[in-house]
Amino acid sequence: MKKTRVLVLAGGQSGEHEVSINSARSILAALPDDRFEVTSVVISREGRWLPAAESRRALERGSAPSGGELVLHQARAAEGYDVVFPILHGPNGEDGTVQGMLKLAGIPCVGSGVLGSAVCMDKVMAKAVLAAHGIAQVPYLLVTRAEFASAPEAVIERLHALPFPLFVKPANLGSSVGISKARDDAELRVALRLALEHDRRVIVETAAGAGAGKPREIEVGILGNDEPKASPVGELTFDSEFYDYETKYTAGRAEMHIPAQVPSEIAERARRLAIAAFRALDCAGLARVDFFYVEATGELFLNEVNTMPGFTKTSMYPELWRAAGIGYGELVSTLVSLALERR
Repeated sequence: MKKTRVLVLAGGQSGEHEVSINSARSILAALPDDRFEVTSVVISREGRWLPAAESRRALERGSAPSGGELVLHQARAAEGYDVVFPILHGPNGEDGTVQGMLKLAGIPCVGSGVLGSAVCMDKVMAKAVLAAHGIAQVPYLLVTRAEFASAPEAVIERLHALPFPLFVKPANLGSSVGISKARDDAELRVALRLALEHDRRVIVETAAGAGAGKPREIEVGILGNDEPKASPVGELTFDSEFYDYETKYTAGRAEMHIPAQVPSEIAERARRLAIAAFRALDCAGLARVDFFYVEATGELFLNEVNTMPGFTKTSMYPELWRAAGIGYGELVSTLVSLALERR
């Protein structure tokens, strides 16, 4: 039987560079040799395509060195592969750019295509699509860099339409970078300046269930193309005020609980909404859909849809499917099959 040739792209320019490389190592070990011929290429933090020897060293060390060639110059190296698995996070990896390059090359890739990837990466566009489909989200407003530079006090006054505390986030960035919590106008100004250093567009959101206590953060894994399925519901718990960069990347700061200890009605509603969001955003293959659950009121607010979640053997997404009876190796093989199905 002819083996399926798979190219795994890892690393990249996001704060999840090391997570991506660890995910790639897990994927390489999981795809059975009798069915797949697998190669991995690592993209450096500068967005450069590393040659084979340096990619192997980066996988061994867990981080990529500087150097390499422009990705566009080396993209031809993907020719001849049946599927590319772009286990990349954030800008220039999860935002539709790599997916567009592969589409032009006629090579199927694991996960969402150009549209689903780009829309989910951009919080403004994702919110607009989800709102059009009637999926509940926390109230928010958009602020642009030009607007804040020309009339900062007018921006602050406009944001008074939202009750404090507020969360300020770059619109098109991942890894919890540039996100702050603001409790008053002074903190809001600082938060806006920080977020606008990372993006020219910023989302300002009110806290979910303000006045009803800190919301619980629950997550659902989605697997499939046009007939997606939802995993059991998981929950992240942590002591910090919100899931910031330090909490996300410091061992022991957060814990996963699968299944989440929530009422069955809440779990089923989260699973239904996750599938509805996946379809509305034209996702494919896989996604992790994150919600705020306000226990005091029973409200569910969709927070974000992650089209290429962390994929180490102990990451939330594979663990959600392990709870559904799908092991890591089977999950990876299924994702390759789903990419071929969309070809």
